[in-house]
Amino acid sequence: MQEARRERKKQLTRQRIVLAAIQLFEEQGYEQTTVAQIAEAADVDPKTFFNYFGSKDEVLFANVDRDYDRLLEVIANPRPGEDPGELLRRAFQTYAAHRRPKAPSREPEELSAALRLVLTTPSLQARGLYESLDLQQRIAEALVKAFPGQLDPITAAAMTGSVLGAIQHATVTSVQLGRSQAELWEAAARALDVATHGLLSVRRQAESR
Repeated sequence: MQEARRERKKQLTRQRIVLAAIQLFEEQGYEQTTVAQIAEAADVDPKTFFNYFGSKDEVLFANVDRDYDRLLEVIANPRPGEDPGELLRRAFQTYAAHRRPKAPSREPEELSAALRLVLTTPSLQARGLYESLDLQQRIAEALVKAFPGQLDPITAAAMTGSVLGAIQHATVTSVQLGRSQAELWEAAARALDVATHGLLSVRRQAESR
């Protein structure tokens, strides 16, 4: 119980820092905001800030590598008889099941503010583009290694781009529409269905609804 209480306290502190940072970013600009100002607004010591984040941009891009490592682990271990598309789908489903319980709870307004910052701040745009392209390359390379002599790099890149592009655009649209965090995860799952089942599946699924 004490461990759970400490973890809840950490999550609350982390969320307070994130909310304070986003508010300051919106009010005075990302580049003009300092870590000291964020710490003061969150009522924590600057040292406490660095216990949670390595820099102010990590407020919006925290824990990326650690979470994606779980996705890449699945791709590195295909099941007997599993096709590349089946493996890619299972990897993203495993990632979602792993990531969703750990994701800090955020209201639609907070999600919208964070997205707006990433889309309108040049340095954050560059960071987001780098993270996206780096992840696509890592996944495509992992797919080729998982199916040596069976999957070529071009096909692996196309598969990876189709899935990631669908998920990223669907989740961005969900946030722009003011949907909840739960609906954001549903949008990601829907995008994965469309990407892995193909565009021709959309009409059939729509009719079934």
